[in-house]
Amino acid sequence: MMSANFLLLPTIIVLIGSVVTAIMAAMDIKEKMKHLAYTASGFLIFALLLLAVNFDDIVSIIPYKDYVANLIRYDTFANYFQLLLSAGALLTILISKHYVETHAFFKPEYFALILFSLFGMMMLSVSNELITAYVSLEIASMSIYSMIAFSTNSKRRVEAMYKYLVLGAFMGGFFLLGAALIYLQVGSTNIFDIASFLNNNSYEQTGLVVIGAVLVIGVFLFKIGAFPFQNWTLDVYYGAPMPITAFMASTFKVAVFSFFIRLFMEAFDTILDVWDTMFYIIIIATLFYGTFLALSQKSVKRMLISSSIVHSGYLLMAFLSMHNNPKEAAASVVFYLFAYFLSALGSFGLISYLALKDNHLRISYDDFKGLASERPYMAAMMTIFMFSLAGIPSTIGFIGKFYVFTATIQAGYAFLAILGILATFVSIYYYFKLVAVMYFYPTSSMRELPPLEALTPIIIGLIAVLIVWGGIGTGLAFFLPFPGVDVLMEVAKECISSLHL
Repeated sequence: MMSANFLLLPTIIVLIGSVVTAIMAAMDIKEKMKHLAYTASGFLIFALLLLAVNFDDIVSIIPYKDYVANLIRYDTFANYFQLLLSAGALLTILISKHYVETHAFFKPEYFALILFSLFGMMMLSVSNELITAYVSLEIASMSIYSMIAFSTNSKRRVEAMYKYLVLGAFMGGFFLLGAALIYLQVGSTNIFDIASFLNNNSYEQTGLVVIGAVLVIGVFLFKIGAFPFQNWTLDVYYGAPMPITAFMASTFKVAVFSFFIRLFMEAFDTILDVWDTMFYIIIIATLFYGTFLALSQKSVKRMLISSSIVHSGYLLMAFLSMHNNPKEAAASVVFYLFAYFLSALGSFGLISYLALKDNHLRISYDDFKGLASERPYMAAMMTIFMFSLAGIPSTIGFIGKFYVFTATIQAGYAFLAILGILATFVSIYYYFKLVAVMYFYPTSSMRELPPLEALTPIIIGLIAVLIVWGGIGTGLAFFLPFPGVDVLMEVAKECISSLHL
């Protein structure tokens, strides 16, 4: 573990990387996009190496306390999420390299915006105070707003950007109002101070805190696309360019959870039962509505977007369970986030690789007909991603669902677990529909497919290998000196343990 004064060095490196790539974007450089991709990747790899060095013991430190008080907190929990977020940004850049080079509307500032958005997400993961979290969340969001509307000639993308910008700003106002109400009663927006106030006062004395927390929770539900704030995801994710959709659906969602797990586990843990009924209803509605949307889609991209709503429902099940089964439920959320992160990034990334032309995004089921006969490698990778999202055994998605449903049952919410299992069975239909058209339907028309020499297929294959390892790694551990998936769950539990130090 490096010195406490250098714990934020990976975050600073990402910020410096965003500035360097922004300057390079303004310069006249031959093959600019290629050089920017490698420069941004270099900064991210450097940050990842430093984060890996930090990941050895369970720690909880307030760095730079004399300068920033208790605004930020660096612990094993934050280190884990920063590793995941940095890896998500790196994989997004590598996977999108081919897409960026073949779509003229992409601007060189794309790489600077990815890094700047990552900087906001990394700051969000170490935020120990509501206003700091708000600023970090807005930094990450503003960069995404800009990337959604890169193609100003596309009305769909401009509309998606404005919709997300207006709704995001509106919900940001609710977050600030909630923080203000909490401050009125507690006299602070620091997580430690909120926790201390709630522990030392009865429900009758915490009315403003509860109301403020409800407003903050509303922003959380909006950002993850849960009911009743789910409709924006379908329009915004669909309107965004493919790599940006992948970044939002995987990395950004992980970043949002990184702060709200901390907030719920450390500040609101004593009053979680106040919202039991509310969360119960929201989870049921999220599972049903997301499943209905996914079943009714004819576009593969819209199907994946709709199914992301269902996955938010699974995560909320474990979130609700944190009150009665805190450690196991919170660890299952952390593990499931990793499983969904890989599956979502891989599936959206593969679709972006196949999208050769902006006016033909190759996102309908018909566009995938006969893909297995033309590109068996890509069809096999997509099959693995669909199996993982559906929770089929031998994939990390199955293990993730197992942990979430088990934690939910142990917390006393067996009915929700049954609904989650039913939603999983239904999901097999719309995920396997894509697998069927790839393997059992003839090619619908003559089409141009990208070559497999680029870097993107290698990265996609690596993600698929990780997904399979997450499903069968424990079994291999009996025969080979090979770490199993139980190691990931132990890491998740260590992360949660660091929150209580």
